[in-house]
Amino acid sequence: MAEQKNNETQATTGGELKPLLRLTDLEVAFESSTGTVPAVRGVNLTVYPGQSIAIVGESGSGKSTTASAVIGLLPGTGKVTGGTIEFDGRDITNLSKREMIALRGSEIGMIPQDPMSNLNPVWRIGTQVEEALVANGMPKGSAARARTIEVLGEAGLPDAERRAKQFPHEFSGGMRQRALIAIGLSSNPKLLIADEPTSALDVTVQRQILDHLETLTTSRGTAVMFITHDLGLAAERASHLVVMHRGRVVESGPSLEILTNPQHPYTKRLVSAAPSIASHRVKVDYTQRIPVIDENTEAALDATDRPAAAEHTELGDASSAIIQVRDLVKEFPVRGSKESFRAVDNVSFDVRKGTTLAVVGESGSGKSTVANMVLRLLEPTSGTVKFDGVDITSMNRKELFAMRRRMQVVFQNPYGSLDPTYSVYRVVEEPLRTHGFAAVPEQTGAEGEAIERAQKLSRRQLRKEREKWIAELLEMVSLPKSAMRRFPNELSGGQRQRVAIARALALKPEVIVLDEAVSALDVLVQDQILDLLNELQRELGLSYLFITHDLAVVRENADDIVVMERGKLVEHGKASDVFANPKTDYTRELIEAVPGGTLPIGRFADLDA
Repeated sequence: MAEQKNNETQATTGGELKPLLRLTDLEVAFESSTGTVPAVRGVNLTVYPGQSIAIVGESGSGKSTTASAVIGLLPGTGKVTGGTIEFDGRDITNLSKREMIALRGSEIGMIPQDPMSNLNPVWRIGTQVEEALVANGMPKGSAARARTIEVLGEAGLPDAERRAKQFPHEFSGGMRQRALIAIGLSSNPKLLIADEPTSALDVTVQRQILDHLETLTTSRGTAVMFITHDLGLAAERASHLVVMHRGRVVESGPSLEILTNPQHPYTKRLVSAAPSIASHRVKVDYTQRIPVIDENTEAALDATDRPAAAEHTELGDASSAIIQVRDLVKEFPVRGSKESFRAVDNVSFDVRKGTTLAVVGESGSGKSTVANMVLRLLEPTSGTVKFDGVDITSMNRKELFAMRRRMQVVFQNPYGSLDPTYSVYRVVEEPLRTHGFAAVPEQTGAEGEAIERAQKLSRRQLRKEREKWIAELLEMVSLPKSAMRRFPNELSGGQRQRVAIARALALKPEVIVLDEAVSALDVLVQDQILDLLNELQRELGLSYLFITHDLAVVRENADDIVVMERGKLVEHGKASDVFANPKTDYTRELIEAVPGGTLPIGRFADLDA
């Protein structure tokens, strides 16, 4: 099999077109204390005017480094060490800093990945757009201010004149992304590089952003280079796909052709790992460690392979529910007003033992607020949350402390949820230290004996026992024992999230709340984490409350779904039923907004083949 289908993308329209961008045998390397580290190796790539291409691959594959080389923004010690970059017929490989600044923005625009860290928090939005305009040759003053309002309006921001006077923290995630689009397109560049432009956005907002971006670039004839790990987005929005692995292009060609018939082994792995709403609820054969789709119905899967989830019971059946939420309401005071804002409005649902309940909805729908009340990190205004039949809202401090051993949480961002000054050992040990355990008791109710035993151990014995248990936890999440001596900044994003899961498992909980726990991970790492969670659920009988906006992940990993809109529960049922026959227009819109949602990619296609 050839290493790649075609190492250089071709024009999608007939006739001879002059390439807008051509990379020939591009090499990029970084200098480190141990020598030169190659990051991009012999990449060949051609982009034509008006063409849209997507570069996909896992973290470290070289896709963002390739884009950074094109726009002259290689970080740190990075430099082009071989090959050429031609833009609009001109070799820009070795331009001076002044020449590259003149080219950047006016000819090559960029939408960076994280709008919150790429917008200055102390500058007004209008000031930042105006700065980009002036840097690209527009005179200062009224003309620049007028153009600023114009480009914000073109980017889809309503009431652009008022919005220009606001600060980034006053914008939603989607609005901040639109502001970055406005900056990227403000000088009508010929090529726009969009680096994960919608990775942290809800599917409906994501679709609005991508639709608007497509309208703007098509009307201007702008070529777009997407850098993304979302294969659905790549298939839906790019005519050509470039797959990178370890700094090399391993396959390239028409997007749909590659995704439906991948040739390179790495591309096959990438496609088979991608979650898809065209799939089914995945179970896992843990003897062979391969995903398996139930051949008959998902109901049969639940009945035979997930005993705890045998029946989808009605609300109120305490025998099958580990968590019961009833009539939950949360109101927040509004500054300067006597009125309050109702963030959660009369929500009720059950989390069945040994199953996964996904709570989905747009930003501001109230799903994370519900999770925080289930964890009792927020006090409800009214309503009840019962854990194993006991109302947690009436628990005293001691009872709440004991309950939290049985219910743990994995937060969205492992960069923020792991203390950078703690080693991995110290991070995972923290809950053991907090609850006073050496080894966690096998049965609920034996905590007192476990604490008493730990108190009798010498410091050396205590550390030895904890090290043994932490090593087991790290092995459980597929990390080597040696990782316990490392610090979070020495780990990749996927490894950090594994550490966060290990910490959540340290006390052998019965329930884990996962708040957007895989939304920022690459496809392959996400796939590994989700397989791990499924395996742990199978082995330990865990119940999951999964907070997410990624419906493709929900489709493959949830047994039940709660759909929330503006604080209200608008739909609730088995995952298979909700996806097959959504009862509300809002749920239907969420499902239809998933990029590439109807494509038969992912585990479903892999196994069907």
